[in-house]
Amino acid sequence: MSTKSNLNIETSPLLESKVPQGPLGDKWSSHKNNVKLVNPNNKRKYKVIVVGTGLAGASAAASLAELGYNVDTFTILDSPRRAHSIAAQGGINAAKNYKNDGDSVYRLFYDTIKGGDYRAREANVYRLAEVSNAIIDQCVAQGVPFAREYGGLLDNRSFGGAQLSRTFYARGQTGQQLLLGAYSAMMKNVDHGNITMHNRQEMLELVVIDGKAKGIITRNLANGAIERHSADAVLLCTGGYGNVFYLSTNAKNCNVTAAWRCYKKGAMFANPSFTQIHPTCIPVSGDYQSKLTLMSESLRNDGRVWVPKKKGDNRKPSEIPDEERYYFLEERYPSFGNLVPRDVASRNAKDVCDKGHGVGASGLAVYLDFRDSIKRYGRDKISERYGNLFDMYEKITDENPYETPMRIFPAVHYTMGGLWVDYNLQTTVPGLYALGEANFSDHGANRLGASALMQGLADGYFVIPYTVGDYLANEKSAAVDTSHVEFEKAEQEAVKRIDKLLKSKGNKTVLDYHRELGKIMWDKVGMSRSEAGLNEAIRDIKALREDFWNNVFVPGEQSTCNKYLEYANRVSDFLELGELMARDALDRNESCGGHFREEYQTPEGEAQRDDVNYCHVSAWDFPGDPDSEPVRYKEPLEFENVKLTQRSYK
Repeated sequence: MSTKSNLNIETSPLLESKVPQGPLGDKWSSHKNNVKLVNPNNKRKYKVIVVGTGLAGASAAASLAELGYNVDTFTILDSPRRAHSIAAQGGINAAKNYKNDGDSVYRLFYDTIKGGDYRAREANVYRLAEVSNAIIDQCVAQGVPFAREYGGLLDNRSFGGAQLSRTFYARGQTGQQLLLGAYSAMMKNVDHGNITMHNRQEMLELVVIDGKAKGIITRNLANGAIERHSADAVLLCTGGYGNVFYLSTNAKNCNVTAAWRCYKKGAMFANPSFTQIHPTCIPVSGDYQSKLTLMSESLRNDGRVWVPKKKGDNRKPSEIPDEERYYFLEERYPSFGNLVPRDVASRNAKDVCDKGHGVGASGLAVYLDFRDSIKRYGRDKISERYGNLFDMYEKITDENPYETPMRIFPAVHYTMGGLWVDYNLQTTVPGLYALGEANFSDHGANRLGASALMQGLADGYFVIPYTVGDYLANEKSAAVDTSHVEFEKAEQEAVKRIDKLLKSKGNKTVLDYHRELGKIMWDKVGMSRSEAGLNEAIRDIKALREDFWNNVFVPGEQSTCNKYLEYANRVSDFLELGELMARDALDRNESCGGHFREEYQTPEGEAQRDDVNYCHVSAWDFPGDPDSEPVRYKEPLEFENVKLTQRSYK
């Protein structure tokens, strides 16, 4: 039985999902058998640009270079090893079922669809689950030092939204170890001459010729030089846009600029309001904090979340007896307990703090307590599992989590929205692909923990080598000369924007504007949203953007290393993106996953979906002017293998 929304679906011929026909379990195999191939001797005639060298970008670059394509990689960092993928801590999901606890490809698929509150494309999610086991095999072959249990098999632990153990890990450094594996594979091909690396280069414009992506314009961040680069296809692997909130767990360099410039060249932006609030972050400590630090979700395997039952109780946690503790996740969700999905855990933490039970100086924190696990397993075993995370926490807070509970609070972490892509990961601009967190496709309205690394590597290692080849097989292998008029026009657009920023001699810093934007976004487009608040956000962001272009001060010059200019360029894009996020949230009159509209909730305070009117992807098309309203189209979501039900983790 197929389930889909049935009212007022404004479709676009550009939103053709290209999902293969046939049973769900056969779609990817059938598709691979039918894609067009490029002769091995012809692959060297094609060039592919890969923007971003985190897990998605490094794995894609290595895979395509191994096949024989010429690959140019671009990163804003001094080394691909510093990509934000290294910050992922807890693990990567796969359906290996080493624990023999009932896991399967279908269960991983179902947990991911359910965890995303039924707002992801079914076929893409099943493919993700299907290739998950191959990812682990690939990474083990590369030497990634996954934890192992006594029998020699890779060890697993549990993450939110699942009732079994399927998360592979390398202590609290899983992202870093996985990236080193992909980086090694990439550097092998750099050494062989198949990959040309361009470090400290920022993409400023996409070049579209005859409707197809044919190159990019970049700025050399070391000397300010504007450069042109042509290719037969462009892969965008630039991560998410969580820094639109100013304070997030993202590295400060993470930004939306590359994806946003693609949006302004015709690549539709899908579900931009679907952002994830991670429940286990170190709380904000002051007005001048620049970012937030994540404490891995894996800690919820052994840590118990609680607050004092008495409001305003400022006693030390060791002085509060068990009968006066409120283990709110365990009591409200007995089936999943502390391992409910991130959106559920975050909303409940906010709820108890809003009701006066929060701890710490600000009252905006809850306890994550390892007392019982240390008693059960011993300090050495807990240290073996989480020691580097405990050390990180102590260095930041000067509190020893072995002796006193961690204080945690939700914070912006991941963005499920991104550029719209079809089943082949191609955007609405032919020849432009988006991989990993840069696209919208796999996580719906809420990403399950340990699935980000899985998606990035699935897209790079196992999907894009087939799908980009299918595209290139239909393209003549004739690189466009960078003297083409479209390269000239794109470069002038980038230069004009830079000149405008440098000519603005106001009296406010870029940081001032980013902080103001972040406050609007967190207060009005954050953990809970309302119609009134979203309308206020749209109004306030418009006014802030106008003030930015009139009163921002950007010191320095274009033709040199200029961090102020880099930052101003990125914040100017955040000011446009923030408004689109608010519009998208306002347009979706339901609650689902991380999108919680206060007007739409069950009597128990859970997210209340509207599957009749909102079982779709919202894809936004740039109107040609940032001050004009974008055009929204919808891709209906059809579910043939799962039943749309109200999520329950009780």
